[in-house]
Amino acid sequence: MAFFSRRRKKTGPADAKPNTRDSGQGSKKQIAQSLLLSPDLDENLRFLKQSFADCSDVVFREFLFAQREQIKLALVYVDGLTNKSQLSDQVMRALSLEIPAATDNTVITKANALHYVKMRGLCIHQVKETENLQEAVEAILSGDSILLVDGHATAVINGSRGWEARSIEESQTQGVVRGPRESFVETLRTNTSLVRRKIKNKDLKIESLTLGEVTRTDIAVAYIKGIVNEDLVTEVKQRLTRIKIDGILESGYIEELIRDNPLSMFPTVGHTDRPDRVAANLLEGRVAIFVDGTPMVLTVPHFFVEAIQTPEDYYEQALFTSFVRLLRIGSLLIALTLPSLYVAIISFHQEMLPTPLLLSIAAQREAVPFPVFVEALLMEIAFEIIREAGIRLPRQVGQAISIVAALIVGQAAVQAGLVAGATIIVVALTAMASFVVYYSGSLAFRLLRFPLMFLAASFGLFGLIAGLIVIVVHMTSLRSFGVPYLAPIGPLVPGDLKDSIVRAPWWAMIKRPHLVGQNNPVREASGMRPKPPQTTAQKGGDADAGRRQN
Repeated sequence: MAFFSRRRKKTGPADAKPNTRDSGQGSKKQIAQSLLLSPDLDENLRFLKQSFADCSDVVFREFLFAQREQIKLALVYVDGLTNKSQLSDQVMRALSLEIPAATDNTVITKANALHYVKMRGLCIHQVKETENLQEAVEAILSGDSILLVDGHATAVINGSRGWEARSIEESQTQGVVRGPRESFVETLRTNTSLVRRKIKNKDLKIESLTLGEVTRTDIAVAYIKGIVNEDLVTEVKQRLTRIKIDGILESGYIEELIRDNPLSMFPTVGHTDRPDRVAANLLEGRVAIFVDGTPMVLTVPHFFVEAIQTPEDYYEQALFTSFVRLLRIGSLLIALTLPSLYVAIISFHQEMLPTPLLLSIAAQREAVPFPVFVEALLMEIAFEIIREAGIRLPRQVGQAISIVAALIVGQAAVQAGLVAGATIIVVALTAMASFVVYYSGSLAFRLLRFPLMFLAASFGLFGLIAGLIVIVVHMTSLRSFGVPYLAPIGPLVPGDLKDSIVRAPWWAMIKRPHLVGQNNPVREASGMRPKPPQTTAQKGGDADAGRRQN
C-alpha cells in the first residue's frame, strides 16, 4: 500500500510510533488519524474494508456513473443506522440512472465528476466533504453514509441517519396535570428540535462535540447568546473537553465528571426529561447539555430550590403554587427528620408527648423486643427494599407487588410483635413525604435519614440538631459551576426570592435570577399587572357621584 506512505509524508505524523499496548484497535485508529484519502477508489475501499473487518452490518455498494460507465462510485454505510430508502432514491438511483446529461457540451470526466455529482447528481438534503479517513469512518459509525468517487481523494458525507427510535411520549419522571405532555427521547437531534420549537430565536446556539474514546458519543451544548454569561459557557466547554473516558452511555457519566463537589450527595448538576423545563432554564441564562442515547438533559448551574419546583408551578396561579411549594418544603423536612425525631423523643424526651399518646405508644411497644432505633432502622431498610423492588420489577406487576408487600410486611410485623404500630405510621408517612419531590431530588434525603437516626439514638434531640447544622453548613459550602448552591437564600438575594420558596405572579418577576442572568437581567416589561377595564356605566356613575358631591 504505497499510497499510505505517501500520504503520511504529507500529513506529518509519519514518524509517529504505534502504541505497542494496542494490538489491533489502537493501531487502526492511529493509522486512520494520520491518513488521507487516496484518488484511487480501490485503495480507499481496501482500507475501509480492513477497518471494518468482521463487521457484517457495514455495507459496501459499488456502482457505475450514469453518464460515464468508466467512472466508478462506492457507497459505504451501516445497515440499521441509515435510511436505506433515502439512499436508494436520492443517491444510488439519482447517480446510476437518473442523473441529467451535462449542459453546454460539457464532458463529464474523472476530473470534474465529483463537482458534477455534488451540484447536479445528489438529491439528498445535507452533504459535506472530508479528505480524512478518520472523519469518514466516524461519519459511517454515526449513521451517515459516505460516497467515494474514483479519481478524487475526497469523500462526500451524506446526512442519511435514520435508525429506529422511540416516539415522543409523556414524561415518566416529572408528570404534570397542566402543561405540555412531551418529553425527550434517546435521539439527540429530536431533543434539540423540541427545544428549538419552544425558543424560535437565532440566538439559541447549539454546539456539538464528541466524547468517549470508544463510543464517540455525540454531545450538544445549548445556550442563548446575549442572555447567558459567556464565562459560564467557556467553563462548561472546558470541563467537557477535559473528559477522557472510553464511553459515555448516559448523561450521568458526564454529571459525575463535571461536578464542583464530586463527593457530595447533593446534586449540583440538574437533569430533566422535559423540554419546557430546559427551555425555561435557558431563558434564565443557564446552559443545557444534551447527550445522544438518553432522554435526560443536564442543566447548569443547579440550585437546591429546584428540588421544590416543578414545571407546573409556572402554569397554575401563583397563590396555589406558593402553597404547594410550602407543602413540598414541609414534606422534605418530614422525609429527612421524622424517623430521627421519633427515635429521639421515644428514647430520651418522652416528656414532650402528651400523656395519653405516650401511654398508647408504650402499650404498643410493650411486647417489642428491639430498641426503638433498631425497630425504625429495620422498617426503613425494609421499605427501601420494597421501593427498589417495585422500580426494578416489570411495570405490570411491580406496582401491585410493592403495595401488597408493604401491607403484608407492615401488618405481619405488628401482629408478630416485632414493631409497634406507631413505627409503621412514622415510616409510611416518611415514605409518602419523600414521594412529593421528584425521584432524584429525594435521594440525598433518603441517605441522610440514616445517619440522623443514629445521632438521634445516641444523643437525642441534641444529636439531631447537630446533624442538621452539619448538613446546612455543608450545603452552604457547595457550588454549582461557581454559583452558591443555596442561592438565593444563602447568600440572600432579595430580588430572587420571588421564585424560590414561594412564587410571585408573572407580572411581578421582571428580572431574571441575579446570579445566572446578570448579563441580561430584564426579561419582561414593567407595569404589566392586569387591571379590570373601566366600563361606560362605571364612568357615568363616577360622573354622577361627582355632581352630587358638588
